[in-house]
Amino acid sequence: MKHLITTLALCAAAPALADPVTVQSCDRQVTFDAPPAAAVSNDVNLTEMMLALDLTDRMVGFTGINGWNKIDEDMRAGIGALPELAEKYPSKEVLVGAGADFYFAGWNYGMRVGGEVTPETLAPFGIQVYELTESCTHIMDKPAASMDDMYNDLLNLGAIFGVPDRAQALVDGYRAELAAYLAELPALDHAPRVFVYDSGEETPFTAGRYAMPNALIEAAGGTNIMNDFEKSWATIGWEEVVARNPEVIVIVNYGEVTAEQKRAFMMETPAFADLDAVKNDRFVVLEYVEATPGPRNIRAVRKLAEGFRAE
Repeated sequence: MKHLITTLALCAAAPALADPVTVQSCDRQVTFDAPPAAAVSNDVNLTEMMLALDLTDRMVGFTGINGWNKIDEDMRAGIGALPELAEKYPSKEVLVGAGADFYFAGWNYGMRVGGEVTPETLAPFGIQVYELTESCTHIMDKPAASMDDMYNDLLNLGAIFGVPDRAQALVDGYRAELAAYLAELPALDHAPRVFVYDSGEETPFTAGRYAMPNALIEAAGGTNIMNDFEKSWATIGWEEVVARNPEVIVIVNYGEVTAEQKRAFMMETPAFADLDAVKNDRFVVLEYVEATPGPRNIRAVRKLAEGFRAE
C-alpha cells in the first residue's frame, strides 16, 4: 500500500507531456504518453544520470550499487532517502513490488540477454525500459563507444521525463567544459598507448572498442591498445597486453581488490617488467563511476589527459 500511495502521489506531481514522446532505445522505439512517476535506475553511473537531471522526485529507488561499489559523498546528498531495492541486479518481483513504472538499465547493467529482467518481461507489468546506449552492443551492431553515447542518454532521459531543456543545457555545459579544458592543454607529441586494467590476474578483464573507456581515452588524446577488440568489457590474454606494450595503464577502481593492489600486481610481476607503463610507473586510476557512462566521464577525461601529459 505504501508503494501505491507513493506512486499515486508522484503521478499527481509529474507534469503531463504535451504530446507522446518516442525515443530510440537500442533496437526498439519506446513511446511515453506521460513522464514516468515511479522510476528505478540500476548501477551507480545510471543513477547519477538521474541525479544530474534532478529526477529523484520521479524515482522510487535504485538498484545495483552497494553489491559492487559504495555510495560516495558526491552521490549521498543527491540520493537522499531513496532506498536501494537490490544491492545487485533486481529480480522482476523487486521492481513490480516497488510499484515501478520505468526501469533505466542496460545489458550487463541490470539486465542480461535471456534473463528474467528484460524490456519484454517487464512490459506486462506496465514497466517501460530505457536501455543504456553503450550497452546496446550486446544485442545489436553499433559504432565504437563515444562521448555521444552518454550525451544521448541524458537527452533521451530529458525527453522521457519532460525536461528536454534541462537535459540540453546539461549536455551543452559538459561539451563546453570539456572543450575549454582540452583546448588549454599542451599538445602531445604522440597518442600514448593505453591499457585498461579492470580486474583479473590469470587473465585480465579490459575495455574493448565498445566500452566507454575507449571513448574517454580517445577524448583525452590517447589510444586504447584494444581498440580493435570487437567487444565491450571482456577478457583477453596477458600475451596480447605484453605484445602491445602500453605506455599508460588505466586501473578501474572498484570491488574487493583495490587500485593499489592492482598496481602492485602489475609492478611486481616479472612478465610485465619490460612494459613501458611499468618501467616508467605510469598509472591512472579511474573510479568505476568515472569509467562507465555517466556525468563523471568529464572528470575522467580530465584525469586521463593529465596522466597522459605527466612525466
